[in-house]
Amino acid sequence: MTTEQASSNRERPIQVHNGWIMLFVLLGLLIGNIVFFIYTASHIERGAPPPLVFFLSILMFPVLIILMTGLFTLQPNEARVVVLFGEYCGTVRDSGFHWGNPFYSNGHGGRRDGSRNKISLRARTLNGEKLKVNDKRGNPIEIAAVLVWRVQDTAQAVFDVKDFELYVQTQSESALRHIASQYSYDHGEENEITLRTNGAEVSAALKVELEERLSRAGVAVEEARLTHLAYAPEIAQAMLRRQQAEAVIAARQKIVQGAVSMVDMALKDLAEKHVVQLDDERKAAMVSNLMVVLCGESEVHPVVNAGTLYT
Repeated sequence: MTTEQASSNRERPIQVHNGWIMLFVLLGLLIGNIVFFIYTASHIERGAPPPLVFFLSILMFPVLIILMTGLFTLQPNEARVVVLFGEYCGTVRDSGFHWGNPFYSNGHGGRRDGSRNKISLRARTLNGEKLKVNDKRGNPIEIAAVLVWRVQDTAQAVFDVKDFELYVQTQSESALRHIASQYSYDHGEENEITLRTNGAEVSAALKVELEERLSRAGVAVEEARLTHLAYAPEIAQAMLRRQQAEAVIAARQKIVQGAVSMVDMALKDLAEKHVVQLDDERKAAMVSNLMVVLCGESEVHPVVNAGTLYT
């Protein structure tokens, strides 16, 4: 069993006539045709047989009206896909007033607005909704992203997908779900990229995947970045308590490291400057007291020894 894959279309530039020149030409022909029509009609009223010009002038009215329907305008960063009797002829990208074959198709080409196959080439922003997905470790999270995109190949956008705007929206959601499942929210292994701490790397990976998915529709991705990232409500409180506990532990580690270095510095200074000679037992007591003072959360009230050092 064999399956046939649809061929991919590529944009071809096409040149059309200047609209202002064609407008004046068509208006001149219309005025001339009216003059001929009036002139020949006056001869018929006098009893003369209708000349051939009379019939031609009548036929020219619908022809000129049809020719005038070939006039169209394009704004900057706007293009028109030209289709003649079902065959793709090319794409007009030059802005201004133009005239083309009046039989060029006016179908919407899969778009939701029948605007004579006009496609905007301006940059567009897709602000995605919050999605609930599972990260690499299976934790439910909420994630959202914003996408800046534009149409690069008009032929692919019109003929290779049914509705390129809907295609961009659907594929963006699918790519975001896939990227979120490839990374952990946080607390990954050593040198592991996580969603919370490596936003730039995750956004770059999202852009690469979107470019691969949307290239079929002739869409170029200019920017893709995360706009929302949080745990799902059902586990948010538990994860918040875990983060708070980890923050307390990290702070305690800093305090202990600082206290140890200060005690070590104090003992070295006392020994080098020969301020006092302490045996191991007194050093241990001094270290214990200093650690209590430096690591305690509440203010310490020392007890002053009025006797000797060994009483």
